[in-house]
Amino acid sequence: MAEVSHRTAVVTGASGGIGAATARRLAAEGFTVVAAARRRDRLSELAASVRGIRPVVLDVTSQESVDALAASLADVDVLVNNAGGALGVEPVERADPADWQAMFETNVLGVLRVTKALLPALERGSGGHIVVTGSIAGHLVYEGGAGYTAAKHAATAVVETLRLELNGRPIRVTEVAPGMVRTEEFSLVRYRGDAEAAERVYAGVDQPLTAEDVADCIAFAVTRPAHVNIDLLVVKPLAQAAPHKVARRGS
Repeated sequence: MAEVSHRTAVVTGASGGIGAATARRLAAEGFTVVAAARRRDRLSELAASVRGIRPVVLDVTSQESVDALAASLADVDVLVNNAGGALGVEPVERADPADWQAMFETNVLGVLRVTKALLPALERGSGGHIVVTGSIAGHLVYEGGAGYTAAKHAATAVVETLRLELNGRPIRVTEVAPGMVRTEEFSLVRYRGDAEAAERVYAGVDQPLTAEDVADCIAFAVTRPAHVNIDLLVVKPLAQAAPHKVARRGS
């Protein structure tokens, strides 16, 4: 296991779901965690419940907000680009370009802004690590998911290109790509607050992944010895073979 005491990890999208779980897990691993997201109240609750977490309000779609985060940090050992999400399930012929733009702003340009701003801090120490929470949607496609899969494919391209460009420098680059993860907000946001539609996503599925399952994978990747780079870690529940192939009870 890599030495993690007195090391700093930045986690974006940390106010809930995978981001909050990752912040908790990395704090348990001994990191000082900068938990960054837009919702100050949720961040304050997280920081109050877990020792070693510093809450910072951050909007990854705002360069000013990202610059303020970078200015507040010295060395950074781990950056987890987790902010993102999906909007809508309409087919391409009925897609709203505004939804696509919002998904690219968070899932792709947010990764660009935060990574670019924190690269100097990541390189100042003994070795940094950039993690992007991707998705199997960044490697496969499915009907009704073109906007999200396009954004996640783009995020994957950023990760793979960044790894080439940083080769020879002491910075590791990892994508953790989950399949079906049941969190309280992801599907609810995607279905624009329709709780029944969001619940149907998981209907009959035996044990979808939890946010803590994904956080465990992220923690594994960042605690490997410094010479070990996990390029891509794909994790799905046993019930899921592909985005469009999920075993459901009673079906």
